[in-house]
Amino acid sequence: MQRKLIITAGLAVAMVGAGIAVATAAQAAVPTVNCPQVTVTVGVPARAQAEVDNNLRLLDQQINEANNRIASTVGQGGPDFIKNAILGPLKDKRFATINRIETAIERGAPRPNLNAEGLSACTLNQNGGAPAVTTPPAAQPGNNLGILTDTCETSRLQPHDGFQRGERCVSTEFGEVGGAANNPTLLITRAPQQVRRNQPFTLQISTRNLIRDRFLAAGQGGYYVESSVLQGGLVRGHFHTACRILDSTRRAPAPDPVPAFFVATEDSKGGATPDTIAIQVPGLAQAGNFQCSAWAGDGSHRIPMMERANQTPALDSVRIRVR
Repeated sequence: MQRKLIITAGLAVAMVGAGIAVATAAQAAVPTVNCPQVTVTVGVPARAQAEVDNNLRLLDQQINEANNRIASTVGQGGPDFIKNAILGPLKDKRFATINRIETAIERGAPRPNLNAEGLSACTLNQNGGAPAVTTPPAAQPGNNLGILTDTCETSRLQPHDGFQRGERCVSTEFGEVGGAANNPTLLITRAPQQVRRNQPFTLQISTRNLIRDRFLAAGQGGYYVESSVLQGGLVRGHFHTACRILDSTRRAPAPDPVPAFFVATEDSKGGATPDTIAIQVPGLAQAGNFQCSAWAGDGSHRIPMMERANQTPALDSVRIRVR
């Protein structure tokens, strides 16, 4: 069964239960985003309906989040704060979401053209869209650091769409970073020095301050799309383990070959107390020197942020000789 949809995204409303909360006069003084209507005039295949509906809800959620951030950051940033920190990322998120709707429909019907590029940009409602803040840029911290950019608005690359593609600009905000004492750490506690070809072996991995319950499927558009989230001050995420062959032990390897072994661990365990997980490697078919590594990831696969620059990220590697 197929049905046609006309989607309206851009109404600045807050959903409360089954009703709609009307903005007060004080709230009306704060700008709200105004996004163009997105229209689907093609049939949506039944198997794509749930994914399309989820992305439609996400469009509304992105608008509500942008409005909430505008309201909560009044008085912060310079004259271009809303444009660079809110409208720019919102445009990129909408572009990726509309693309995902097109992709979902394409799996069971011809790919529609929803005009993602033209419908992604939003403007402001309120007094002609005037900025909510007027603090001069010179008064803002960080202006003397020589920052190259902090928004995809200045990039010539396409917006990242949540899939594993390079040559894109990721607009997802970094998200929450915990205190130094709560930052994740990781250690490979046991590994063989050498094994025979195709011989199974075990890597023992210990993590601390990592709640292993978040893993957005990268193959389904979950790559780099979620900001870092803390729970009780600890990062919610997972960790990866991979083994790759080294063609030399004197120079850095090429980054693009697929590793001989890779697995992500999201077992709904972990926390502030260190624990250890056994990773079973079924064997490596090629003889040579292998680098086996483990590294933590947040819900969207980035290595978790640290409070300070002089902390070691949550990663570790060992060398294993395959005979």
